[in-house]
Formats: sequence, structure tokens, C-alpha cells
Amino acid sequence: MSRLGEPARADNLGASAGPKPGLAIEARGLVKRFEGTVAVDGVDLAVPEGAIYGILGPNGAGKTTTIRMLLGIIEPDSGVRRVLGRDDPHEIARLIGYLPEERGLYPSMKAYEAIAFMGALRGLPLAEGRKRGRALMEAHGLGHAVERQIRQLSKGMAQTVQLLGTLVHEPRLVVLDEPFSGLDAINQGKLEVLIRSLAAKGTTVIFSTHVIAHAERLCEQVAIIAGGKVPYAGSVDTARDRIPPQVRLETRRRDGAWLAALPVGARREGDLWQFALPESGIEPLLRALIEGDAGIQSLSIERAGLHDAFVAIAGAAAAKALAQPDAVEVAA
Repeated sequence: MSRLGEPARADNLGASAGPKPGLAIEARGLVKRFEGTVAVDGVDLAVPEGAIYGILGPNGAGKTTTIRMLLGIIEPDSGVRRVLGRDDPHEIARLIGYLPEERGLYPSMKAYEAIAFMGALRGLPLAEGRKRGRALMEAHGLGHAVERQIRQLSKGMAQTVQLLGTLVHEPRLVVLDEPFSGLDAINQGKLEVLIRSLAAKGTTVIFSTHVIAHAERLCEQVAIIAGGKVPYAGSVDTARDRIPPQVRLETRRRDGAWLAALPVGARREGDLWQFALPESGIEPLLRALIEGDAGIQSLSIERAGLHDAFVAIAGAAAAKALAQPDAVEVAA
């Protein structure tokens, strides 16, 4: 693999200038193949420090493989990466918290001990981990289960314990692979609150998901992955702005000279008209509707959602695959 620190490579992401300030993760051209199958094909990412950054795409798109390459769990076949200013993520493993998609805790271990054990894997002394484990469980409404074995916990409680173990060593970078999977609506809401609280403290949070609503609520920036490629990486607002706002209009009259003022492509759905907001804005159309006595019953301007942007960017097939969470991703 080409390292970001190599000075002589033209594709070296500016290694001679040193790491870019303000970025927790940089990657360019990451490629990974498994037995001849291209799982990730030229992924570029730039994740600002302190951001909540979403990696959005259907299962099987390459999200997990990309995360594993960024963290050094597997090596890219080609491409370059830098994590927290280092070419080798293993050098700063203690600064990273990682929750894999495959959950797993020792069933006979007590809950707070499991948290301490996960912290110890990142360099936190066991005694401190036990102390923090108890405190974290108390803070997250699990004080009654501190001494319980993992096998005695509900699935949601066990997932919360594993998440707390990911955070117990107070990492600067938290990477969560499909963290909402398997959680009920209440626990999903609690996780969203926790993610926001981490970012408020300056922690960078990256999470992958195939559920657009989570990314839209939490993220200012996202990377959309489809078929192992990233057709878009940037702000959620910019992605949504790729689609003009939609106007929904209901009139008392169904015909008249005012119809000529509707933009090309306007379509009627029963008593409603729907069309893209004209570049000239809504005011000229409003004047034509009023002067033509259309009898405006209702008029709304709706900005495109992230789902609509995803369809426009990644295609309808990729959007349809978002609703198929049981797809298997190619990964080591």
C-alpha cells in the first residue's frame, strides 16, 4: 500500500506538505479486492475533526470494507489514507473507539467488567476501566445491571454495554458500523443523543448506516457509497440542493389562462399540481395565479430530502437496495 508519508509519489495526497489541519481522516483512491471481486473502487474521503460524518449506502455497497481499511484492520490494495494525522492507524489505536457491525461480548463476563476489558484493549488500566464502566452504566440508565452477566442482559442492553466499552477510554475518534441495527426506536433515540453529545465535546464520530433518516438527522456531511464507489461526499445541504425545491399547488379553478404560467413539466395529481420551483422564484407565478383568478387553496414549497438526493446521486437501484438490510457485504 502507498503510505501518505511517502514523499515521491504523485498520488500521495500532499504528503510533502504534511497532514491537512482540521481533518480527522483523509483518504484517496482506496481500492480493495477479494478473490477478484472489487469491493471498494477508488474511495475518497475527508472527515473534519469534531464532525458527525455519515457513510450512507445499502448493505453490500462497501461501507464496512472502507471502515476496516481506514482503521488498518485490512490493508487497501491501493490508495492512501491518514487517520488523526498518522499514516498507520495502529500507532494511534488508543485514540480510536470502534464498534464493529458484528457485535460480540463474552457471555459470562459481568457488564461493567466487559466495558473495562474493552478499554484495556485500548490501553486503559483495568482498575480505571472498572470505575468508568460502573459510572457509564449508571449515567445511561443501566445501574441496576452493573453486576449482571452479559447473558442476563436483553439484546438492547448488551448492545449499549458494547457501545460504552467503545467509549470508555475517551477516544478522539469514534467509528460506529451500523450502530442502529437491531435497536428499537427508544434506544435509537438514545444513541442519537449520545452521538450528538460526543460531537459537542469535540469527538469526531463516523457512522455507517443504510437508514437515511439517521444520517439526515445527525450529519452535516455524508459520503454516499454505491457499488464500492463514492459518487458524492460533502455536506447534506449541498446534496439536497442538487434537486430544486418542489412546489405543491392546489387551486379552486382547474382551468384558465393562468395555466400557461405553470412551468414545463408541471404534473397534476388529482386537485394538486406539483413542479420544480422555477429559477425566477415563486413571485412571478403567484402574480399570474392571482391575476388569472386561479383561486389558490394551498401552496407549499418543499425542499428535497436526503432520500431524494440519494436517488438522484446513486440511482434508483441503490436507493431500493437501502430497504434490503439483509444483503451481505463482501469483506474480509
